Amino acid sequence: MSRIASTFAALKAENKTGLVTFITAGDPGPELTVPLMHALVEGGADVLELGVPFSDPMAEGPVIQRACERALKFNIGLQDVFGFVREFRRTNTTTPVVLMGYANPIERIGPENFIRCAKEAGADGAIVVDYPPEECAAFAESMRANDLDLIFLLAPTSTTRRVQQVAQYGSGFSYYVSLKGVTGAGSIDTAEVARRVSAIREHVKLPIGVGFGIRDGATARAVAEVADAVVIGSRIIQELESVPKEKAVEAVRDFTSGIRSALDA
Repeated sequence: MSRIASTFAALKAENKTGLVTFITAGDPGPELTVPLMHALVEGGADVLELGVPFSDPMAEGPVIQRACERALKFNIGLQDVFGFVREFRRTNTTTPVVLMGYANPIERIGPENFIRCAKEAGADGAIVVDYPPEECAAFAESMRANDLDLIFLLAPTSTTRRVQQVAQYGSGFSYYVSLKGVTGAGSIDTAEVARRVSAIREHVKLPIGVGFGIRDGATARAVAEVADAVVIGSRIIQELESVPKEKAVEAVRDFTSGIRSALDA
């Protein structure tokens, strides 16, 4: 059982909703990435998404776009991201780490090389926004063969056929994008999320995380009624943007703790 599967199994046994948090590797500075990862865990995150900086992050709204731009000014690339994961693993061997990004950096080093490096670093899976399931059966198989999970996005516009493809090739958990648009683009219609998640569960037996637009404890709690996990990214980046670097770790820990408390209330 993968670290992601084990985590969700433990959450289910405790009747808890998972908290999946996102930061961009290298933002707001490379020296803060690993301390921020630890702070997220200390605040109550169950799974970490570590964004791979990319120059054209098509699924991201302006907040995460800015995070990518800041990280790229430090020349943070995929090998640096693997290095952050290795450093994190020196003291944390239990919290799943999912690399989130786009196809170009993976294609540049080669999918098999990516899988080897990710496994050696201690990553647990990947979300590749522009790898559609119908075009990456071999990649998904190689990921699974190396005990890595390939996690796919599902959207309000996803067809039944696409949901079935995600059920066939995905592992770890499925990520339902609650909004039609980019990250951080608006507010969530929780009734519509409930309807769509119920329809997805008819085909997908994996845990379902819901993200894009969860900004506070109240929304997180509402989404938790229908999801196995809530995913928060843009709001955490905004927290980083609102404080000096020396207060970043504390701010992220405190924000995450607030969300965790709301989920456990």
